Amino acid sequence: MKLGFIGAGNMAKAIINGLIAEQKISGEDVYIHSAHKSSYESYAKEKGLNPCESNSDVVKNAEIVFLAVKPIVAKDVLEEVGTEFERENPVLVSMVTGVSIAELVDALHFPAAKIIRIMPNVNVEIGEGMTALKAGETVTETEFSEVTDLFDSIGKTTEMEEKDFSTFVALAGSSPAYVYLFIDAMSRSGVKYGLNKKQATEIAAQAVLGSAMKVLEASKSPMDLVDDVCSPGGTTVAGLLAMEEYGFTTSVIKGLDATVAKDKK
Repeated sequence: MKLGFIGAGNMAKAIINGLIAEQKISGEDVYIHSAHKSSYESYAKEKGLNPCESNSDVVKNAEIVFLAVKPIVAKDVLEEVGTEFERENPVLVSMVTGVSIAELVDALHFPAAKIIRIMPNVNVEIGEGMTALKAGETVTETEFSEVTDLFDSIGKTTEMEEKDFSTFVALAGSSPAYVYLFIDAMSRSGVKYGLNKKQATEIAAQAVLGSAMKVLEASKSPMDLVDDVCSPGGTTVAGLLAMEEYGFTTSVIKGLDATVAKDKK
């Protein structure tokens, strides 16, 4: 399977790195181009990828083309490669936030274009990603399964209607940054009480990792698990009440509200 990447930002590289690490693809199966050679030529050499001179060359060589550019340039890029898409007819997998399948079809000027919209997160790089997918009407079951299988190899997937993508962005696409911030806040508290930052960060990160695994494996709700940890009159419930006094749950929800609102603009 030949994969093409138009755009070579952090998310594109995370997907490529994850797929190579899981031996789902080899570097020689990947064709890549970006607006700036500095963003992909050295990376292509490092990973053994095929650097292309143009976006059109990517389309000509790949069976599945990933669109990994900023929303502001996505339509211009697609108009540039519309002729090649109509000639070669590869599957287009778009990770461009806020741009619908219908808008992508219009930009290509190719109604029969086979388009799958996705929203991954950066954890695909370590095989623990979460990716939402939605297939356009012209995509076959086999084509959708092939793309889904790629992302199943580097995490978990869920099929989702486009109207819910903004919510997914908040819950999975942007949330790694929020979790990193929570871990950092915990580790800084450890430093406050005498631990070094590295040790405190390792402790906090492992606690978050184990807790997340517990949520996924347990039959109980997260709040039931909270109650399990809280002994009457104990340290945990004292900490929880202090967090809530300063608006912990409300601040998390407000942060996700802002993320959803920004994605819908």
